Amino acid sequence: LDQKENYGQVYIRTNDIDKLYQTFIDNKISIHPNGHLELKPWGQKEFSLLDPDNNLLTFGQSIN
Repeated sequence: LDQKENYGQVYIRTNDIDKLYQTFIDNKISIHPNGHLELKPWGQKEFSLLDPDNNLLTFGQSIN
């Protein structure tokens, strides 16, 4: 794999996604334009960002 063309993706589960999201916002961490905090149809509350190497980091919390 060419590391400049192939990026990774990580899903991180959390128990307090609202607080985590607000911490990132307060610290001016850039949230992915299509990844703002929202409730997904599959019962997860999620948001996403890109790390400095353009890997997608998605944070999620089960709402059920």
